[in-house]
Amino acid sequence: MIEATSCGGVVIHRGKILALYKSYRNRYEGWVLPKGTVEPGEQFDETALREVREEADVKAKIVKYLGRSQYNFSVPEGIVNKEVHWYLMSTENYHSKPQREEYFVDSGFYKYHEIYHLLRFSNEKQIVEKAYQEYLEMRYAGKWGK
Repeated sequence: MIEATSCGGVVIHRGKILALYKSYRNRYEGWVLPKGTVEPGEQFDETALREVREEADVKAKIVKYLGRSQYNFSVPEGIVNKEVHWYLMSTENYHSKPQREEYFVDSGFYKYHEIYHLLRFSNEKQIVEKAYQEYLEMRYAGKWGK
């Protein structure tokens, strides 16, 4: 089994959540959250911020660690066991620009009920549920954006 670690962010601005649409040679299509592979010498939080910046051109800041998700998928070399560490993030505006080199063709900020139906993977839906609940609690307590 091949072990892989990625990090990503659930970026929220004014209650809307960032998502990217990936279209890879008609083999992979769907809305996803920004995430990517940890580079040598990089901390998980650094990876998450870098991936959000690279994939969506969004300058975000980490609010808190959300947890991790795990899943397996097949590649020609075998089965990959992927672990993804997620961070709740905020940003100052709705600007985003999809990274074409990574086959992202669209990006944007969506309301919770929209993004929940847009996201392709159940593990990403679960982390968005957790992130949005954290966001609402922090906003209600006056701690969001401080």
